[in-house]
Amino acid sequence: MTSAILPSTAVLLPGTGSDEVFVRAVFAGPLATLGLGLLTPAPPPGSALAGGYLTILDDLAAEHGTLLVGGISFGAHLAAEWAVRNPGRCAGLMAALPAWNGHPGQAPASLAARLSSDLVTRSGTEAALAASTAGVPPWLATELTRAWRRQGDGLAASLRAAAERPAPELSHLHALKVPAGIGACTDDPIHPPEVARQWAKALPHAALGETTLTDLGRDRESLGRATVLAWLRAHTTHRP
Repeated sequence: MTSAILPSTAVLLPGTGSDEVFVRAVFAGPLATLGLGLLTPAPPPGSALAGGYLTILDDLAAEHGTLLVGGISFGAHLAAEWAVRNPGRCAGLMAALPAWNGHPGQAPASLAARLSSDLVTRSGTEAALAASTAGVPPWLATELTRAWRRQGDGLAASLRAAAERPAPELSHLHALKVPAGIGACTDDPIHPPEVARQWAKALPHAALGETTLTDLGRDRESLGRATVLAWLRAHTTHRP
């Protein structure tokens, strides 16, 4: 067991087409049980999504020294990308639902974001929402409706930017020596649990936590608990 002190605050980023409201619903409660605060920056607009978030993390690190970073889906990718580039400024990683590693290729989440971007461009946000939420669970329809409408005119470009950006390669994750908690939903075809398992295997000080989309629909914090508890296991066994 390490005697390292827990960080005081985590900075967590949302996934593609999502927003900080969802991240807070997932993570605020589980982090609070450990006495950790939470910062959830709103998505930068349009094609500035990735670069804007990386700049926000740079600015926060300049202010706080080191950061516990993470996110959901594309937000997890960006947090891991920043951590790989800034190992001396990263105190840990919480990555829920990573969707691919390296180039996105035909990854389901990338394909879905590209199709959604094309649909928004062609038909507008409201028509795209109607098509994208048809047949999905009500909780997911509610989340998408709020987040997509909040993105405004930048939605299509934001979706496209996320769909096309590479995630860290597994070899790059292997070089990241901080404690990492990886969260997966075992029944999620868009964020295959095998990707999360690959991330957990590649990171040298990582643990994996699992839940299901069914549980997430009933309790947003189920994914946060799985990820935070995985990070805590990694943290308590980590020897710098």
